[in-house]
Amino acid sequence: LDAWLHLGDYIYEYKSGEYAARGTVVRPHSPANEIITLADYRTRHGKYKTDPDLQALHHKAPVVAIWDDHEFADNAWSGGAVNHTEGAEGTWTARQAAAKQAYFEWMPVRPAIEGTTYRRLRFGKLADLSLLDLRSFRSQQASTASGTVDDPNRTITGRAQLDWLKAGLKASDTTWRLVGNSVMIAPFVIGSLTADLLKPLAKLLDLPQDGIGVNTDQWDGYTDDRRELLAHLRSNAIGNTVFLTGDIHMSWANDVPVDAGTYPLSASAATEFVITSVTSDNLDDIVKVPEGTVSAIAAPLIQIANRHVHWVDTDRHGYGVLDITADRAQMDYYVLSDRTNANATSSWARSYRTRTGTQKVERTYDPV
Repeated sequence: LDAWLHLGDYIYEYKSGEYAARGTVVRPHSPANEIITLADYRTRHGKYKTDPDLQALHHKAPVVAIWDDHEFADNAWSGGAVNHTEGAEGTWTARQAAAKQAYFEWMPVRPAIEGTTYRRLRFGKLADLSLLDLRSFRSQQASTASGTVDDPNRTITGRAQLDWLKAGLKASDTTWRLVGNSVMIAPFVIGSLTADLLKPLAKLLDLPQDGIGVNTDQWDGYTDDRRELLAHLRSNAIGNTVFLTGDIHMSWANDVPVDAGTYPLSASAATEFVITSVTSDNLDDIVKVPEGTVSAIAAPLIQIANRHVHWVDTDRHGYGVLDITADRAQMDYYVLSDRTNANATSSWARSYRTRTGTQKVERTYDPV
């Protein structure tokens, strides 16, 4: 094992009990209140670091980390967050600065640019890893059905970071170009889900419950940035780009199409492996049904509506192991036996790979 890759939401900002495992507090937060001040963020990070299993993980191999929203507050953007009340909770500028300071104090992250986590690491001639900051520079999330998701003046990366990413991908001389990406870049629409499935899925993905399937916190809410990036990959014949994604507490294996509406008749510009949560609630937890119940129904419907999605598991908790050779990049998905049991075991669930030069995902039937 060369490194652990953590793609955001290392901590949560909520008060104790507000965002718990199926509504059950396994371990109380410290401080018990929603974290707002520098002292709050420092204490919360410190509480997480008392976990002996987390300490063992950090001891085992280097942790490569970026932040997402909950290191600040839910659905954070450059000027605020859904879970921030300006005035009553101080200013967003002060809260964001406090969260960043505590993060850099407690996390093994060496920023290349002060105040942000975007940077690039290199693994010899085999791969480089571009790590993104999709919170510090983004425009406010669009209201679903507002008609503004395609507005070219809205951004998820900010101009400087997008130019940096494009230039780095073009100049890369490695076999593989990995992108550490906190929110899903492949497009996603809900399709024809029944009401009992639509409501919990909408809650998990921050979607409206009226069936409109655009998650504006993901790249779906910033389509001009995505269009520019994918066009750059295609026009410069940049292959072997693999997005490694967290955020949504589900496992996915995706092609990243240039035009999802005409896919697979049109091209795929990249591939994406999305890894589920280790402990945070996912779809079956929200519905409060046995693991696998929801996924068996929802996954086929999601794939019908999203032809670039090769696999989705909405229910199980776990992690992924990425193995790269000159010929392929393979993600082995592992699931936990019981997230509430400190002695839980893990088992292999599935594997997907992308072979060099293809820009497409395919299933493989053996883990590395």
